[in-house]
Amino acid sequence: MAKLTAGQTVVDTLRAHGVRYIYGLVGSSFIEVMDAMWGAEDIKFVGARHEQAAGFMALGQALATGEAGVCMAQNGPGVTNLLTPVAAAKFTHAPLVVLAGAPMSSQLYKDSFQELDQKAIFAPVCKSVMHVTHAHRIPEILSHAFRIAASGRKGPVLVDLPRDLLNERGLDIAPPPPIATKPQRIQGDPALIDEALALMKRSQRPIIVAGWGVMWSGAGEEVEELASVLNAGIVTSYERNDAVRNSHPCYVGGLGRAGAAEAREAAQRADLVIAIGTRLGHFTTFYNNRYIPEGAKIIQVELNPEELGRQFPITVGIWGDAKSVAQAWLAGLSAKETYKKEEWGQEVAGLRRQRLSRLEQEGVISSPMKPQLFYHAMRKLLKGDEAIVLDAGAGAAYGYDRIAFESPRSLFTSGELGCIGAAFPIALGVKMAQPHRAVISISGDGGFFMNAHDLETAVRWKIPTVNFVLNNNSWGSEKAYQKHLYGERYMEADIGNPRFDKLAELCGAAGFYVSNVKDLPAVFKKAMSLQRPSVIEVAIDPDELPYPARAEDVFRK
Repeated sequence: MAKLTAGQTVVDTLRAHGVRYIYGLVGSSFIEVMDAMWGAEDIKFVGARHEQAAGFMALGQALATGEAGVCMAQNGPGVTNLLTPVAAAKFTHAPLVVLAGAPMSSQLYKDSFQELDQKAIFAPVCKSVMHVTHAHRIPEILSHAFRIAASGRKGPVLVDLPRDLLNERGLDIAPPPPIATKPQRIQGDPALIDEALALMKRSQRPIIVAGWGVMWSGAGEEVEELASVLNAGIVTSYERNDAVRNSHPCYVGGLGRAGAAEAREAAQRADLVIAIGTRLGHFTTFYNNRYIPEGAKIIQVELNPEELGRQFPITVGIWGDAKSVAQAWLAGLSAKETYKKEEWGQEVAGLRRQRLSRLEQEGVISSPMKPQLFYHAMRKLLKGDEAIVLDAGAGAAYGYDRIAFESPRSLFTSGELGCIGAAFPIALGVKMAQPHRAVISISGDGGFFMNAHDLETAVRWKIPTVNFVLNNNSWGSEKAYQKHLYGERYMEADIGNPRFDKLAELCGAAGFYVSNVKDLPAVFKKAMSLQRPSVIEVAIDPDELPYPARAEDVFRK
């Protein structure tokens, strides 16, 4: 057996788990790991310009593939810079393995250079945090980290790697075997599945709320079929508009913050809410009855049993995988019987037409360009199978109700952590994972500038994403509060910016500037044809700001 360095052992273990890219920023504490990848074609270190961007790139890869993304950082400030994307992985239920450089074991508890209790810092946002104590345990502990990240409700795992252990050489460690096991689906209690079926058959106005669990389990087709059988309306939870095909006749729209008014109306009329793969979280429901009607019965399917009935009293709670439970329901609905509620089906269809009509009416030419007009134009330019990455913030938020998604895993976000600045680096990770897919990010000016430094990374690694910057020279979400609720007393909401198209060109990317919606089709077509990253700055109306959704209950009483 060949003698290995500890760094080689780390790389071999990552290989066994199918890892192709490790995202990070070169650090002295893990040079042994990087050196073990020298000249390798099957596994590469992608050096970003900031660890936060690297973490979001790893998150983008995880969201795109369903398999663990990997990021690595220098102990101390490098690792703490990963905290935000790791927390986003928790909120998006994405598998992430974080390799954290750590101080030498011999110097622990001495407040040595760049020494922090990284495990304590990351414990609240990780499924598990681990510390390698002996070099020969590297394959075991890393394999366990991948197992935890990908099991049950997926999430991030941090592994502390002390630099003195990585310096060890001549290790007699067998390389780990290829991973043969895959996470198993939780089927759900058959008695509870039957109880839920009885409720569905009696219901007159059922609505399905499809959430993150539908995406992670690949249950979109089953949800669509269930809706067709029951004549149930489909609404999607916050940021999960791609859970089903938006062209499906039962789909009304997205629920919650930045969602569709028609989806809210459909949910309010329901006598049965079938919540599949959703915890009915904050920005989907606001934890009150503005979206989920007080008198409706609720069936909830969740992979995390702790979420069952956590936010709303439920009639039936099923701990299970969304796809498996939906398949069991379909098997229990006899093809010889009819469960369709024709009158309710007509209401759902009417609300769907109402939403589409509303969106079509937003195509009124305006100067400055309103964000609604931008999305009206994009809706006609997009095919529906592109990967769309929406940032947090006001400008991107308009897109939730206005972009049509026609394929699974076509919407990417930072989840309910709401990370401003995440969209651009997430898009880079999605493109690395799916190089033959068109990947488009949409950010506001404030958000894009947060990680604009990694334009250089995109150019160096030849990652041809198309990145829109909707520029209103403000922190739009916060300015909306000051406009609508605080008498237009603006404080630090207005900001200045460089020309983002020029910034892109300085970094070696393509840059475009659009102020007239009529120019958008040609510019977009040009950017999509390039084999290099591009930035399209779109000047939008600084006075067009949405009413803050979270303020509704407080300020509209």
